[in-house]
Amino acid sequence: MKKEFNISIFTENHAGLLNRVTIVFTRRKININSIAASESEIEGIYRYTIVVNETEELVKKVVGQLEKQVDVHKAFYHTNEDMIYQEIALYKIPTSALSIGGAAETIVRKHHARIVAVEQAFTILEMTGHKEDTQALFEELKPYNILEFVRSGRVAISKPMKELKDYLKEVETAANR
Repeated sequence: MKKEFNISIFTENHAGLLNRVTIVFTRRKININSIAASESEIEGIYRYTIVVNETEELVKKVVGQLEKQVDVHKAFYHTNEDMIYQEIALYKIPTSALSIGGAAETIVRKHHARIVAVEQAFTILEMTGHKEDTQALFEELKPYNILEFVRSGRVAISKPMKELKDYLKEVETAANR
């Protein structure tokens, strides 16, 4: 049965690595719903967070393939229940929609969105939350003429407490045997 999985991949930061990672998904015809890349807590190690909707059996195989890639240190998969995650969304709406102090302002306050820039012609709002939350604000702002909208990929941290540096020590120890 398919369900949503979060795949965390810890790598070196080399040109072309993201392409090699995504090819693993493409070859198995797995659609990537969300992808985010950033530095990790360990200097020189980068993290990709990839969200897919697939069977656990196939996700296990993909994680195994990812770990065979040169420059990939470790890959994990977790269900949503094992993760703390957020996305960020930015909305550009006409400033006039907010300046009258009516329903649009009430919607922004209800969703706890933050104003990050105000220009004469437009205002930029920011909201952090789950995709459903940021989408709900999008739907409510539609009547006020959304000029632009963008949502980031998911950023996520696992609830299990074993730290990456412990996994890396285990990998190093096994390689030295």
